[in-house]
Amino acid sequence: MEGVGVGLGVGLADGVGVGLGDGEAAKPSAEPMPTVAATIMAAMRAAGLGMAIGHIPYGLVDDIAGNPDVGVGPHPQPWPVDERLDPDLLRHGDRRNVVDRYRYWSNDAIVADLATRRRPFHVAIENWQHDFNIGTVVRNANAFQAAAVHIVGKRRWNRRGAMVTDRYIDVRHHATVSALASWAAGEDLPLIGIDLLPGSVSIIDAELPHRCVLVLGQEGPGLSAVAREACAGVLHIPQDGSTRSINAGVASGIAMYEWVRRYGP
Repeated sequence: MEGVGVGLGVGLADGVGVGLGDGEAAKPSAEPMPTVAATIMAAMRAAGLGMAIGHIPYGLVDDIAGNPDVGVGPHPQPWPVDERLDPDLLRHGDRRNVVDRYRYWSNDAIVADLATRRRPFHVAIENWQHDFNIGTVVRNANAFQAAAVHIVGKRRWNRRGAMVTDRYIDVRHHATVSALASWAAGEDLPLIGIDLLPGSVSIIDAELPHRCVLVLGQEGPGLSAVAREACAGVLHIPQDGSTRSINAGVASGIAMYEWVRRYGP
């Protein structure tokens, strides 16, 4: 008997693609199919052979894998009355990587709640060569509740490293450093470079503005000359090892933690 063949392809920038093709009919499994995967399969069967079924963002990959150790299962009836809750998650369970406070909440409700508690610092990173650290920077910015992440240079970046946290934080793009600087000036936000450069000041000892943009350079070359000129000051993270630098993603987390350490919740 003919069946539906499912192909999954993982792309670095966008997510997982799903398509249809002719193939052997799948054998029944003794294990229950994860809810999202079951929904996709039903849609595929309804669509007929040869019809593409759109695109699945990374946020659903864990759902399709059906890891029973992550999150919570279906919510028992009766369901609580709360407009923040997502009926699909209540019905099928919530396997997302979110804190318990946000279990069963819709993504929009989570973003709205986080927006009430954003901290007044921003983070920017230069992206002239498709820096693979940007995902980590975004993930760190979400963890430390930065106001937004600003990507300077190329628009495309590797979202996989963000572990879907980019859906919970404002990620903006600026084609050039001057465009970032112009935006920051309009918001009265000084640019503070983070790099180990001659004349830079230890982030432990330096004055760190309450409202600011922490600017990181491309992995390898560090802050560009244009970025250095645009920054009101450049701070470095003290190091005692054999090399002169640390990973840009790691540096972003340390710099954000230092801001939180000083200014608190």
